[in-house]
Amino acid sequence: MAKTILALTLFLAADPAFAHHAMDGAMPTTFWHGLLSGLGHPVIGLDHLAAIVAIGCLAAAQPKGALLAAGYVIATVIGAAAHIGEATVPNAEIFVALSVVALGLIVFRKDPLRRDLAFALFVAAGLINGYALGETIAGAERTPILAYFIGLAAIQTAIALAIMSGVRMLIERASLQLLAMRVIGAFAVGAGAAILLQRYATGA
Repeated sequence: MAKTILALTLFLAADPAFAHHAMDGAMPTTFWHGLLSGLGHPVIGLDHLAAIVAIGCLAAAQPKGALLAAGYVIATVIGAAAHIGEATVPNAEIFVALSVVALGLIVFRKDPLRRDLAFALFVAAGLINGYALGETIAGAERTPILAYFIGLAAIQTAIALAIMSGVRMLIERASLQLLAMRVIGAFAVGAGAAILLQRYATGA
């Protein structure tokens, strides 16, 4: 497993997708562009993708897991709105990386988190990931911002519910379920560690 995490870390560190620009760096100016940007950024940013995949995996072990996953999604929208509202979080990408690593490590736990702890973790991770995602749309007009929020919520909800359902479908095949969870955990840890390595390498 350590080799898997290391391989993922090296791959992700070299991946240019961390730029997080679904629109080639251009500010969305229409509803359609805002929607596409909202749909794209949680996917092309592998750290944010790893976070929502880990959320779906963790939600699978919780009663009413869909509501907990929804809490994460809502928190990302609130975090993005805070960024647009000119809230300031220094070194936000480091906090994003740490949150993704934490989510990945928790996936490796044999026992599920208590529901209140899971909710607190989901909200905290959602706020910081959403704040980072809000950078893309900050400064845009109201219409593309609204569309961005819609896309952001839609794609993350779809991914989280798909992962949650997939993990739950494997409940009667314990070995496959364990393998899937380990792969997801390794992906999240690798994505988060890649950002930390990248920041350290650039001295940022």
